[in-house]
Amino acid sequence: MLDRLELRHPLIQAPMAGVSTPELAAAVSEAGALGSVALGALDTARAQDAISRTRALTGRPFAVNLFCHRPAHRDHAREMAWLERLRPEFRRFDSTPPDHLTEIYQSFRANPAMLDMLVEARPAAISFHFGLPEPDQLQALRATGAVLLATATSEAEGRAIADAGLDGIVAQGWQAGGHRGSFDPELGDEQLETLPLTRQLTGLGLPVIAAGGIMTREDARQAIQAGAIAVQCGTAFLLAPEAATSAAHHAALSSGKTVMTRAISGRPARGMENLFTAIDGTDAADYPVAYDAGKALNAAALAAGETGYGAFWAGTGAASAIARPAAETVAAISL
Repeated sequence: MLDRLELRHPLIQAPMAGVSTPELAAAVSEAGALGSVALGALDTARAQDAISRTRALTGRPFAVNLFCHRPAHRDHAREMAWLERLRPEFRRFDSTPPDHLTEIYQSFRANPAMLDMLVEARPAAISFHFGLPEPDQLQALRATGAVLLATATSEAEGRAIADAGLDGIVAQGWQAGGHRGSFDPELGDEQLETLPLTRQLTGLGLPVIAAGGIMTREDARQAIQAGAIAVQCGTAFLLAPEAATSAAHHAALSSGKTVMTRAISGRPARGMENLFTAIDGTDAADYPVAYDAGKALNAAALAAGETGYGAFWAGTGAASAIARPAAETVAAISL
């Protein structure tokens, strides 16, 4: 699989929606690893533009990433209750919650326009988060020759990926920053750390990429020894100049204190502790509807000069992130 992607280093840059950029993906690919472009939060036109911008910066292979969550279960009463739960937070900034919420991110599983665009664009690799595409979508993407990967947080999810005929599994350990890739977060989470999960998944017959807590060459070495063919790193790139990490996000990383929360988006995600993560998200509206409320609250806070309601996604190694060009991070971690 690594040969198909012409990689000199067994490292993939994680596709961090809102933070990763075409410039970051291109820099990582130019350094001999695999850059990734996050498409999950983009509509088809902006996704196509992101691919075009990346191709203008590098002739090397790169990956694109898609969200395959089930469409949101809309429950008006639950959504209104969640907005009422957040009302005191809005009041702190002389603001009020929105009067309704929307499903701000469309699942790839229900987006035929995105499929058509990708079939035409033919990216070298495509990865999936929150589950798998529909069988006909997989068939169409496989026909393009792309390497197909998907995130697993458990052996059962890894087995589903193998049964679907994909080319590799991204083993997302509990330490990883950002959203858990769980197919169905309501089924519970074994909270397996990266190395034990990697060892479990290597028995399924597909190449495994270890993700979560990979910040140094020694971390990468341990993952390879556990059976991974490569590692995926996100937090390690957050301070790269090519990333779109905000100044407030930069500042938050230094504490090193992360927590898994549902309050911001409605799905479990690991980020830096802040005022938003202190809210109990157990009864949050469904993903990504809750994220609409989260973004509105953050916007109200930012207008008043408060940055503590940002979605500062990061893994447990956040305090070890180093401000340096992406190519230097590739060189520092790669075996």
